[in-house]
Formats: sequence, C-alpha cells, structure tokens
Amino acid sequence: MAARTPKQPDQHRARKRFGQNFLHDPHVIDNIVGAIAPQAKDCLVEIGPGLGALTGQILPNVDKLQVIELDRDLIPRLTVQFGASGKLTIHQADALTFDYPSLLPQPNPDKQRLRVVGNLPYNISTPLIFKLLGHAEQIQDMHFMLQKEVVDRLSADVGDKAYGRLSIMVQYTCQVEGLFIVGPGAFNPPPKVDSAIVRLVPHEKKPHVTSNPKLMGKIVTAAFNMRRKTIRNGLRDIASVEQMESVGINPGQRPETIALEHWVALTNLLDEQS
Repeated sequence: MAARTPKQPDQHRARKRFGQNFLHDPHVIDNIVGAIAPQAKDCLVEIGPGLGALTGQILPNVDKLQVIELDRDLIPRLTVQFGASGKLTIHQADALTFDYPSLLPQPNPDKQRLRVVGNLPYNISTPLIFKLLGHAEQIQDMHFMLQKEVVDRLSADVGDKAYGRLSIMVQYTCQVEGLFIVGPGAFNPPPKVDSAIVRLVPHEKKPHVTSNPKLMGKIVTAAFNMRRKTIRNGLRDIASVEQMESVGINPGQRPETIALEHWVALTNLLDEQS
C-alpha cells in the first residue's frame, strides 16, 4: 500500500466552529492594508491571521508583527510562510481571553500603543470588541473586518434604526468610521452576508465622561432590552421620571432617540445619588 501523502498547508479547510471565512481577494486586501497604513515601528497585532492573506501584505511594512490564532492546525502554515522573515511572533491562543497589554514592549519608554487588526469571526466580534475597549488606553487604533450589520450598528447616529447599545458603548470610548463594504465573493468559503471594514480610534479625551461606565452599560442595556417602549417604562426600575427630566431626557422618548451625552448625564446623576 502506498504511503499516505502528508496534508499540505494549502489543503486547510475552513472550520465552522472557528467561524472561519478566509479572505482571498487581492484588491480587497490591498485596500485594507492601505487603510491600516502600517509603519515600521508599529506595535501591530493581527487577530485571526488564518491563511495569512493580510499577514503577508503587512509584514514587509513593519519591523515586527504579532498574531493571535486559535486554530493550532494553521500555525505550521504560518510558520512555513513567514517564519524566515524573523518578524513574526505567533501566539496560539483564544483572542477572547488573551492578555493584550502583554504585547507592548517592557519597558515602554516611547509609550507605544497597540494597533489591532483582524478579519474577525462573526460569532465573537461583539464580545471581542468589548474586551478590547477595556484596554483602550493601550490601543492606538483598530481596523476590523466585520459583518456589515455590526459595522452599521457601531457607526449608527442617534435616531438611526441601527442605533443601540453597541453604538452607544463603543462611541463612548472610540471614534467610529465605517470604511468600505466587502462582498461575500472576497472570501472562501463565501459568507451569506456582506462584510465591512471599520476603523475604531480610542478618544484621546472623551467628549463625555461618566464616573461609572459599568452603570452606564447596565442602564443602556435595560433600556434597549425594551427598545419599543418609552424610556419611562424601560428604566422604571432604575430611574425616576424626575431624574430623567433633570438631565434633559423626555420620559416619553424611545431609547434610540437619546444621544450619548444624555446617557452619560443620567448615569452620573444616578451614580451620585446612589
């Protein structure tokens, strides 16, 4: 019997449990790298490099690149493709539990911050973004490929149909810019929905500051859990009509019509009075 042919790197099949859709369109890849504009001294980390489509285009522009990949079967491929450059460090780990500040140089006299990029699996994109927001002070910017619907929610203005908890909590911490749409054909296998590239840049100075971000998250979540109700009903167990009115909120409004600064003001009032 003939010996079994070893599995070659290019035979890797996308795994549904990892939410893998591998980017292959060179035009889209060039546009993403152009948006990132990697510089030699950047402390750049790529989440989910997959088959290395972005990795291969970023590496020539930087002195070093760190990648986080959950699928251990992809590690040998990445090592074979890019290991000889001496620039790539691979972390076989779960992006949702990874210690991102550990990627910064120690000591860090230049006060470098992370630049985070990635084609994020749809099934972890929202919790991963919230995790990274917790490290916003150590992050310079983030460029992600996400489901277009998620980018619409991230960038939505008050009053938009897509405006909600995700819009408010991310915009509290970051400037959000939707860059361009990517169709299913840019991936293998093609997803069933459009994707989009988004840029998130943590505010150097937040335009509105709450004393208790966790409380604001609780308030916003409660309100949007009943988004078809007025804010009076949605927050009846959290805030009184008088408290709402004192910070400029009409209790008859629905939550999607309430701007970020009013959520912050209500949070600060409730925190002061608790």
